[in-house]
Amino acid sequence: MPASLDHIHPGTPMGANLIADGATFRVWAPQARSVHVLGDFNGRLRNDASLLTRDAQGHWLGFIPGVQDRQRYMFYIVGEGGEGPKRDPYARELETPFPSECIIRRRDFPWHESGYVTPRFDEFILYQLHVGTFFTPNLPDKGGTFLDVARKIPHFVELGVTALQLMPIQEFQTQFSLGYNGTDYFSPEMDFAVGDDALPPYVEQVNRLLDAKGLRRYRVEELHGEMNQLKALVDLCHLHGIAVILDVVYNHAGGDFGDQSLYFFDRQSTQGGHRNSLYFTDKGHAGGLVFDFAKPEVRDFLIQNAKFFLDEYRMDGFRYDQVSVIDHDGAPHGWRFCQDLTSTLHTHRPSALNKAEYWNVNPYVVKSPPEGAGFDTSLTDGSRIAIRDVIGNASAPDERPLNMTGLANSLWPDGFYEAWRFVQGPENHDIVLKGREQRIARLGDPGNPRSWYARSRARVATGLSLTAPGIPMLFMGQEFLEDKQWSDNFEFDRNLLLYWAGLDRGDKQMLDHLRFTRELIHLRRRLPGLRGQGFRVTHVHDQNRVLAFHRWVEGQGHDVLVVLHLATFHRFGYRIGFPGGGTWREIFNSDVYENWVNPDVAGNGGQVVVEPQPLHGFGHSASLVLPANSLLVFAR
Repeated sequence: MPASLDHIHPGTPMGANLIADGATFRVWAPQARSVHVLGDFNGRLRNDASLLTRDAQGHWLGFIPGVQDRQRYMFYIVGEGGEGPKRDPYARELETPFPSECIIRRRDFPWHESGYVTPRFDEFILYQLHVGTFFTPNLPDKGGTFLDVARKIPHFVELGVTALQLMPIQEFQTQFSLGYNGTDYFSPEMDFAVGDDALPPYVEQVNRLLDAKGLRRYRVEELHGEMNQLKALVDLCHLHGIAVILDVVYNHAGGDFGDQSLYFFDRQSTQGGHRNSLYFTDKGHAGGLVFDFAKPEVRDFLIQNAKFFLDEYRMDGFRYDQVSVIDHDGAPHGWRFCQDLTSTLHTHRPSALNKAEYWNVNPYVVKSPPEGAGFDTSLTDGSRIAIRDVIGNASAPDERPLNMTGLANSLWPDGFYEAWRFVQGPENHDIVLKGREQRIARLGDPGNPRSWYARSRARVATGLSLTAPGIPMLFMGQEFLEDKQWSDNFEFDRNLLLYWAGLDRGDKQMLDHLRFTRELIHLRRRLPGLRGQGFRVTHVHDQNRVLAFHRWVEGQGHDVLVVLHLATFHRFGYRIGFPGGGTWREIFNSDVYENWVNPDVAGNGGQVVVEPQPLHGFGHSASLVLPANSLLVFAR
């Protein structure tokens, strides 16, 4: 007799799930001739008791008694093209080292119920990081881990960002990776976990974060495995007011799949090409294969994956890699998949942020179905390209005109009708990856990324992102003037790791830039006008290298005026139009942060008197001092 069908019903969840005195197993393998489940609980014997039963939809199901938490298992699949073990595509955790068996895990975790609420979309300030290289205190033995990121939570709190955006953390087969070659979608990357033998001091360190809030400590056994360590990171972030969103790759999978992966999962013959591989089409992308969105089971696999991370890990949203590949290479079904995905998640968790990456930028990706794909926001590149262009040209040893007009036109991309519908920033993992473009500080002065020219231009670039429309995004290290490209390979590119030692040793330039970024982030969070819908470019002058824009909350006011100046000398008596008369406060001046507190600061003494002299479409204007390479913010 095959395995029992006790506890099996039409809604039995996929994968392995503990229930009663055992576990249910369910796996999709429509072309398989037989499927057994083999594990610690049955001596890995392939017999009638380990044989699953096939239903009409090609799912194999069964209940096996005696299964316990943390036991290992695999599916053994016999198909037309051969036979052998396969990992469960829904496995919650994998055994170290890779490739390995799956581990059955309970879903429970000792969450601290803090009542945390995901920020409103217009309050997101994103901080993108790569877990393996963000903070690496245990080199050369091990790269960064989820708990290493957790140890830096006080840094994020002080900085003021509202959300961490983790580059992909789903299991990949290589030792080093950006994360975009994942093969096991429900299991967090094993290399991002601290092993059991090294765990006690880590638990002690993260428990200090709980002690500071008077909360119950974690026990060491509660944090065994990558699954619970990722949950601990989310739990600790929420306790400190920070959201966590995941970068997920639903356009393609793999690169190095391996024989035991979901590649040719039901052991079909490889003679017919990649379309016989169950989950994929024959179209390649980034070294892997594009998912077959024509199959309801494949679409459901990916949608269930997103729901899984929202529910079991309490994630606050997602960044979806290359939605344009889903649309183009997944045609004609990819766009419909996106609509199904976003509609499901909007119903399931309306507060979760769904951020698309789509090239070339397509505003229909954030429109509601049936016209659009239904994502909440989209990564855009217009302002990034424009600010990098003016910063790069400003570094030339002359006073050439800069394309401030192009920069002005880029600040609100065409087709987007709410400011939070697009995400912008001068750096991200793709742009400043090793072998590609330079980080802003080095772009500002290629010969010396620590010169005044580099520092002041980096302040302008980051300052623009934090005051312009859109959801701002920082890339790891940007806040403290990191001037090196980055690499995922911490073994061979250690010289490209973030320079945390500089902060620890009191590097004055880094600390000053960190203060600048921190105080401007807190200003954005404090001023409704910098998060509002109101936006208008009021003055732009390419020869003078000046750009001014007005921000406000529609129907309420909260007016803010931002002025950028990228000349290498101070300008005096430069008249700018203002949206109202009287006294306006100069509430932010980037020149103050040059050798904090700058003894030679140029500016307007903290306030200006705006006179009834029409200019730039306003009825009032003021004569300003514009410091060299600066960003000024005025408010009433």
